[in-house]
Amino acid sequence: MTVRATQLLREADVVIIDQIAREEFVALFARPDVEIVDAGHGETGQPLTVASRAKLVVRTAKAAARPDSQPLVVRLMDGDPATFNGLAEEAVACHRAEIGFEIVPGVSSVSAVPAYAGIPLTANSSRAMHIVSAGDDRTDWAACTAADSTVVVLGAADALPNGLAKLLAAGRAPETPVALSTDGTTIHQITTVTTLGEVVAQLRGNKLAAPTIAVVGSVVEMREQLSWWENKPLFGWNILVPRTKDQASTMTDRLASYGASSDVVPTISVEPPRTPQQMERAIKGLVTGRYEWIGFTSANAVRAVREKFVEFGLDARAFAGLKIAAVGGVTADALREWGLEPDLVPTGEQSAHGLLEGWPEYDELLDPINRVFLPRADIATDTLVAGLQEIGWEVDDVTAYRTVRAAPPAPHVREAIKTGKFDAVCFTSSSTVRNLVGIAGKPHTTTVVACIGPATAKTAEEHGLRVDVLAAEPSATALVDALADYGRGLALSAAENGEPTRRPSERKAAARRKAKASH
Repeated sequence: MTVRATQLLREADVVIIDQIAREEFVALFARPDVEIVDAGHGETGQPLTVASRAKLVVRTAKAAARPDSQPLVVRLMDGDPATFNGLAEEAVACHRAEIGFEIVPGVSSVSAVPAYAGIPLTANSSRAMHIVSAGDDRTDWAACTAADSTVVVLGAADALPNGLAKLLAAGRAPETPVALSTDGTTIHQITTVTTLGEVVAQLRGNKLAAPTIAVVGSVVEMREQLSWWENKPLFGWNILVPRTKDQASTMTDRLASYGASSDVVPTISVEPPRTPQQMERAIKGLVTGRYEWIGFTSANAVRAVREKFVEFGLDARAFAGLKIAAVGGVTADALREWGLEPDLVPTGEQSAHGLLEGWPEYDELLDPINRVFLPRADIATDTLVAGLQEIGWEVDDVTAYRTVRAAPPAPHVREAIKTGKFDAVCFTSSSTVRNLVGIAGKPHTTTVVACIGPATAKTAEEHGLRVDVLAAEPSATALVDALADYGRGLALSAAENGEPTRRPSERKAAARRKAKASH
């Protein structure tokens, strides 16, 4: 989508959705309280006609109108609204009803889907391009038969085979390459390359999956060199991420860049301490100069202290004169969002050990105060406290928040975990291993297990899991990168053996089919 489109979705009071971009898509951009109106399907579940959608848009806009305000109604169309999408009818209906509107262009599936399939629409061998609707009886198929032209055929699943048959009958050479892309630009994209003569024979009487786009012409041959999306190392993988949603964005964004989707399953719930007095005393001590250092060992600790500051009417100025330590990059970023730049962040291992390696010893001549404030989880280990005490510091180890096991995920998620429907699981701590197994059961043996570090891997092995991937350093980015390298290895191995590349969840099904055939 364009920048303007995402801006309008963020501000929308009402969103009228289409057949492909549904509620889940709107949730990525819009406010949680946005009203959603379905213009894709009627009450019977059948797709609405163009005229029915135009009436619905007008009716929704009128219903949203208020005398004291102007609510924003966004009509979200699939693809580019000006291309085969009923824009003219809906805009004319709004004009007649004297409803003001703005048209925001999008990216048409005509160009987007072939680009994601690695197929340019023009090249030296093909300078002309035709965009045709397979279901339009007025289409001049004879105008699309030149060998040096590209034809993009759009249409409903039942119309597309007929359209290709008409193109062949009009005189386009049967050996002309054809690419059929289903679910284009998504992680479920499948592109099949054949010829016009073969595809017409294959599809005769058969209905294609929707949505599918056909590209006909010599440019299809360039896919072998230019296919990039379907060759991503984790393309089509569905990854289980046992983290809270506010902690998982870095990982899920990185997974998406490698072509994977992800399901976030919270395994812990962060709650305030049972008795807040200790935390309140420490915050007051921070303000009155009781501490030389404050050490943050997680973004949750930053959040807990920040919430107390809000409660007491304090802001970042209260940290004046205080040295700040952060256990790693994620924690440091949480501090920077608050306007605080940490004085100490480990350059090597991002852990309590790494933090201790860079922490200076207490020097009574240089350090006016010998006390450290550590706001931490109730289940934190004693490694950092003991290490600081060994180098001369006194430590106030304060419970800033409690971590409790989250509620079990939905039954279908638990079933997917146990039966191997996830291709991989990314563990970012020992607690995520213990809690996931506790609330949902052990991942299937075919699921690739990726761990952020040796301690997490050891916990996974203690729970009977085979660890396949270990991050080079303890960060979410490094963990996903290591999983992508593993995916590349699987693809190379399959290519060397002359086999198709299968996702881990598919290998289980393939093995089952092979065993059944042998039997």
